Amino acid sequence: MNIKVLGPGCAKCQSLEKIVREVVEALRLDIKVEEVRDMKEIMKYPILMTPGLVINGKVVLSGKVPTKAEVERLIMNALAAEDEGKS
Repeated sequence: MNIKVLGPGCAKCQSLEKIVREVVEALRLDIKVEEVRDMKEIMKYPILMTPGLVINGKVVLSGKVPTKAEVERLIMNALAAEDEGKS
């Protein structure tokens, strides 16, 4: 699994990255969390506002800072989808 936090480094982007890293650590998952600050790279994704959250190449959230519970749900849904794809 790959998670990307899209944004220029603003306070909201930093908050989202912190929340994502805390959730990944709390769930004890071996997942790479990548910051994408390059606007050319960010523009490759269909988001209108930052911060954006991309899991396995799919935009799952943009324009707001979610709660830890929301991030956990998004990650767990992506893990479940990965498992379905393997069977």
